[in-house]
Amino acid sequence: MSSSFDLTKIIRPNILALTPYRCARDDYNEGILLDANENAYGPSLANIEKHHQEGNLHRYPDPYQVQIKERLLKLRRGLDSTKQLFLGVGSDEVIDLLIRIACVPAKDKILITPPTYGMYSVCAQINDVQVVKSKLNVEEGAFQLDLNSVFENLKIHPEVKIVFLCSPGNPTGTCLRHEDIRAILDSDYKGLVVVDEAYIDFVVDKEGQGSVASWVNQYPNLVVMQTLSKSFGLAGIRVGIAIGHPDLIQILNNTKAPYNIGTPSSLVALEALSDEGLQKMYDYRDQLIAQRTVIIDRLNQMEGTGRILGGNDANFVLVEILNPLSKKPCNDLAAKVYKMMAEDLGVVVRFRGTEYGCEGCLRITVGTKEENEKMLSMLQKAIKSVN
Repeated sequence: MSSSFDLTKIIRPNILALTPYRCARDDYNEGILLDANENAYGPSLANIEKHHQEGNLHRYPDPYQVQIKERLLKLRRGLDSTKQLFLGVGSDEVIDLLIRIACVPAKDKILITPPTYGMYSVCAQINDVQVVKSKLNVEEGAFQLDLNSVFENLKIHPEVKIVFLCSPGNPTGTCLRHEDIRAILDSDYKGLVVVDEAYIDFVVDKEGQGSVASWVNQYPNLVVMQTLSKSFGLAGIRVGIAIGHPDLIQILNNTKAPYNIGTPSSLVALEALSDEGLQKMYDYRDQLIAQRTVIIDRLNQMEGTGRILGGNDANFVLVEILNPLSKKPCNDLAAKVYKMMAEDLGVVVRFRGTEYGCEGCLRITVGTKEENEKMLSMLQKAIKSVN
């Protein structure tokens, strides 16, 4: 990465000039607090004792959630400071904020690499930002970056302010090669490179292909997103993480809503990031990885299914449903199997056949052993029925 990177050339001028809202907890958080117009008598809940463990709900929470960041710093090795961490209402808030701070509506663009997570495009459209697409190399289910396409598009579209890379990908379940990510970071591209690592804890036996979070110490234009929704099993509390240069993290803090992470969510996050919580996460993750292997083995033996696509680096698998005559992936049959399983057989998976390189594919989340047995049985039944 060139030392000439200038964050002020990437962030919108109105955001750089922003005087952030200063909330009461920015100044003091102890004593008789009569500064934030809170209700001093407490929350209007029928059973206060029941909610005691949820903290002082009548008080505004820590706007920066420093305790959570300290535990994340301990978990994600290689980071220097909590100033490199931002917490959002899920990764979706992080995506939206990054587009808002960097992209001028109706002028700037983002680049994505289909097939990929759909919220990049949704947030771009909401913010009136155009989307440039550099399709992944999908030959034999590789789902890796086509660097020639990426660099060509960056040359054609100098308005691209953010490149979004999903690794492991969704719906591909594939880690992008680190050398390819580094090639973009080491190029003369002067925008932000965002690596979405929502599924990073499910990556095993991939030497040198784990998290790139520590790279933020080397590349000031790199942002790495993670989440508590997947490996931690906390999708319901909506806590996403951005890791980046302190100057960029400060801009995100200046722009976010003052108290974006509520007290109940923060207390659950703290418990999950305790030593006991981490051990439970690792235990559940190992079980899911073991079940992922079982599903792959069974699908490979199942009549009517084709290839298991991608690198299988996440908590799901992507499998083809074949036409029994042509033995080729078939969107029509895959859609029918998906619909029958959901409406008649009580098992809901995801039809992904309309995604680039995913023709005839179902994306199946890894469940418990019992759920997976039921899913495999109903999948076989549905395939036989639609044929």
